[in-house]
Amino acid sequence: MSQLNEPNPIERIISSASYLTAGMAGFIWIIIAAFLKKTIKPFLMYHIMQSIFLSIAYFLFIELYKLAFIAFAKIPLLNIGAYFINNILFNPLPIFWGLSLLQVFTTAVILYLAVTSFMGLYSYVPWVSDIIKGNTGKG
Repeated sequence: MSQLNEPNPIERIISSASYLTAGMAGFIWIIIAAFLKKTIKPFLMYHIMQSIFLSIAYFLFIELYKLAFIAFAKIPLLNIGAYFINNILFNPLPIFWGLSLLQVFTTAVILYLAVTSFMGLYSYVPWVSDIIKGNTGKG
């Protein structure tokens, strides 16, 4: 016997697929729900919004990093640090099967979020989850 607030299997699949597709599966589900005039349960809305927020935040981080790298690469002495950080973050490492440090971190976070949402849990990412909880009212 399931509880009233426990997410059903479809919600679990959509919430985890939303993380794995950078929010696109959840965005499509929101559009479908709007056309069918259905309400989306708080569990699913929480994960959809969190996956979209994280995808946009990651994109903005990478773009701001590129701008900062370009700026610091032109300044003498700071360019050494900029190239050093760039090599640490983006160069493939044999210890991580040819993935860069940034790719290993983002893959681990995405897998954590996808697995916990598939288990029916509210995943927690510091600062991000607090914002999502405040905007969706649940979590």
